[in-house]
Amino acid sequence: MAVLYERARFRLSGDCALLAEYGDGIDLAINDKVRALTTLLKRDLPAGVEAVVPAYRSLSLLYDPLATEPSRLIERLHALEAGYSPARAEEPLVVPIPVCYGGEFGPDLGVVAAHTGLSEQEVVALHTAVDYPIYMIGFTPGFCYLGGLDSRLRTPRRKTPRTTLAAGSVGIAESQTGMYPVESPGGWQIVGRTPLRLFAPERENPFRYAAGDRIRFVAVDEAEFAALYEQERP
Repeated sequence: MAVLYERARFRLSGDCALLAEYGDGIDLAINDKVRALTTLLKRDLPAGVEAVVPAYRSLSLLYDPLATEPSRLIERLHALEAGYSPARAEEPLVVPIPVCYGGEFGPDLGVVAAHTGLSEQEVVALHTAVDYPIYMIGFTPGFCYLGGLDSRLRTPRRKTPRTTLAAGSVGIAESQTGMYPVESPGGWQIVGRTPLRLFAPERENPFRYAAGDRIRFVAVDEAEFAALYEQERP
């Protein structure tokens, strides 16, 4: 069981980054604290800090070593920690993501069904039954690392990754599920695809979601996929 630290444990990462760890594993309560403190820091960046980068169980402060020093940043974080309360956390935003499962959009749906001993319909039902918390975003623009996959859906990665996956592909790998916002290589088992543009750099906000939000997959048929696809394209 993961342990939530009352106060951060600090490590230097090179000469311009301070890493603050808030737990020893992947856990929603730990991630909630990371996100809450990241939000507080971004509202009023400490002098000399150029960026705050949250992860599963830690956050990194990227700073100018000529403008500040780690001891000042540690003091600031301890002050924010003193006022932190899980009860003050905001309700997460739930973002619906339409997905067309199976067929050309989900070539590995049958693989997941065979591995888990479920029917394809049962795989889809389980995959769409949960609001998945976004722990962090990375790898490619908008790729979100989600928690909460039903243990009955756990399936190993492909032995040989595909060199190209279409943007919007939705996959399962071990105990995780997620979406590929842009075309990229990938080794996850692809069960479906969303017609939504998950990353659109021309939009004021290029992403549809942020760390701390929750994703709810919604099954759609091919006709609905096609209609939504056309709506999404300029």
